[in-house]
Amino acid sequence: MKTGTVYLLPMVLHEEGWEALPADVVKWIQQCDAFFVEDEKTARRFFKKLWKEMIIDNYIWYPIHKVEAEQIKAFTQLLHQGKNIGILSEAGCTGIADPGQLLVAAAQEIGATVKPYVGPSSILLALMASGMNGNLFQFHGYLPIDALERKNKIQALEADSIKRACTQLFIETPYRNNQLLEAILQHCHPKTRLCIGVDITAPNEHIKTETIAFWKNNKPELHKKLVIFLIGS
Repeated sequence: MKTGTVYLLPMVLHEEGWEALPADVVKWIQQCDAFFVEDEKTARRFFKKLWKEMIIDNYIWYPIHKVEAEQIKAFTQLLHQGKNIGILSEAGCTGIADPGQLLVAAAQEIGATVKPYVGPSSILLALMASGMNGNLFQFHGYLPIDALERKNKIQALEADSIKRACTQLFIETPYRNNQLLEAILQHCHPKTRLCIGVDITAPNEHIKTETIAFWKNNKPELHKKLVIFLIGS
């Protein structure tokens, strides 16, 4: 029996950001027999909005908030049975800063075909709009919560951006955005550039790059917003 194919499906970044999706998403969904999704409730609602005729209960569903050995086993068994599987991140590009990466690795190990379909990625969209170095960049996910560890990390990222002209990208949970911004402004040099990307792909999207000195006098309100930060020399 032919091994199934893995489809890495795109997802909206914002509930109103539908225009950022490729036109063929429904066609890709229709190729799948099973879905491994970061949030099953969100995924079902997302698919149904795209494809109203979809009969949700005709498909096999697995949550992947945290990928464990049992899920990987079920995933590979389905592929060996010839089932096509769709993987869906909670936001943006599947496999990028996403637990679905471990399932993709398992698919590669057994020689399954993996078809990546790009969707809106806050990492890439913010980098594109920032004017910072797109040839050399790093995404760090979340920075430490501890104040001293966070200070050390911010200063290390800034030093690396100066030394290698490397753009540094990172995020925070929406309710701690303001605290992270304060830490960046406190611990970075005035001439360092900081890009703040807010609610990317939403109607109120805002992506702006300025110096630390500028942001100190023009601090935006970021509480409970979807934000990505970029530091560049």
